[in-house]
Parts: sequence; C-alpha cells; structure tokens
Amino acid sequence: MDAIKGVIQQKYGEAAGRARRGMQAGCGDAASSCCAPADLYDDADAAAIPAGARLASLGCGNPAALAELAPGEIVLDLGSGGGIDVLLSARRVGPTGKVYGLDMTEEMLSLARDNQRQAGVTNVEFLKGDIEQIPLPDRSVDVVISNCVINLSADKDRAIAEAFRVLKPGGRFAVADVVIRGEVPSDLRRSLDRWIGCVAGALEEGSYRSKLTRAGFESVDVQPTHIHHAPDAQPARVTSAFVRARKPAAAAQTCCAPACCA
Repeated sequence: MDAIKGVIQQKYGEAAGRARRGMQAGCGDAASSCCAPADLYDDADAAAIPAGARLASLGCGNPAALAELAPGEIVLDLGSGGGIDVLLSARRVGPTGKVYGLDMTEEMLSLARDNQRQAGVTNVEFLKGDIEQIPLPDRSVDVVISNCVINLSADKDRAIAEAFRVLKPGGRFAVADVVIRGEVPSDLRRSLDRWIGCVAGALEEGSYRSKLTRAGFESVDVQPTHIHHAPDAQPARVTSAFVRARKPAAAAQTCCAPACCA
C-alpha cells in the first residue's frame, strides 16, 4: 500500500509540474492512460476555469455535472488534483454552499490553491489528506464527488466507508471512475505503472456495486460512459463510468411528547 501511495504522489506531483509549465498533464503518460474525451467539459465550464486547472485535469468524467448540485449544498471532492471539479462545483452550489477539495499531493494542492485565487472563488477549501481517512466530521457534507481517483486507492473498502461516514443522511455519492467488466490479467494487477494508469486498481463492476452496498449505500447505479483502449487488459473491458449511490435518509424521529402520545 505504501509503495502504491508513493508512486501516485510522485506521478501526480510531476503532472502538477507540467501543468504549471503550461503543458497538458493528460494523455500519453502512466498517470493518465485512461484519458477522457477532449470534450469532457463544455465550453462554458472550460471558459470559467483557469488554464492551470484545465491542464492538470486527469479525470475520466465530469462529476460536478453528474451530481446535479444545488445551491447551498456542501460538497467534498476526493482526490481534487488541480481543482477543476472543485471550482466547477463551487459555481453550482453558489455563495451559500461550500466545496472541499481533498488531495494527498502537495504539488497538486499548491496548484489548486493558485487556481482558486486566480478564479476568485471564495467558497472553497483545499485539505491535505488521504481518501481513506477524510479529515472532516461525520455527517458533514451533502455530496461526495470524485474523478478517476477511487480506483487508485489501495483500500477501497475504507475509502468508500469514509465517504459514507462524512455524508449526511440522504447524501449522495456521485463519482466518475474507471470500471472493469470481466477479469483483468493477474500480472497487470501487480503493475504499479498500470495502477497509476487507472487500470490495475480499477474495480470490476459487480464488486463496485457490492462494496457500496456493504458500506450501507442504497440506489447504487453504475452507468458506463465510454470504453478505453487497453489491450493489455484483455479479455476484460475497461470503461469510464458514472457511479451513483445514496446514503439512506435518517428514520423519522418518534415524538414522545404528551401531546403526540395522547
């Protein structure tokens, strides 16, 4: 687990450096071998975000749009990178809402904070930490989003359990992630390069559903969006997907006042 974490920090730190130099951190390297289509974000979203945030994007979806965020909501982005999805979410929840971005890589956090200042966004806070140990209280956020990050975790059960813990009752889990259909060759699963490339650590679709259900989520849905070219993963099929689930709402409190119990 420590080896995986160390390589992830190194590769994503390098990606942040490329974005600072005006280079696309995306397709063509180990940190981004499951790249999303070029039109992942529409023109309006792209125009509202600093170039450094766009260049640092290594995602496989648009979770800020997927989550159908509402004004006033509190959002947590797991593995927020250069901050693109945090800043887009902040626009959607408005000044009465708030968005936390959580990342373990210092270079990405520094880049994200610079992007926040450039964008002039104030309803955002970037936190350093691991998605397996979220530095927020129980029941503190309305929505957990993430963009091609859950697959990188070496302890996905813990990461999913932490997402469940910090969500308020009725809160939503809405992430873009790489999902496997079929069996990935065992030698590929052991490859650190392919783990960083979002393939070796990706969950099989049925396993993803099971882990969310075991953590306590309901209304679990996995919707594939596009297929990646990953010949070394054959016979499995590697897809990007929108993964949705909901934390059950709190049970109605029983009224024990005399007026209620008469």
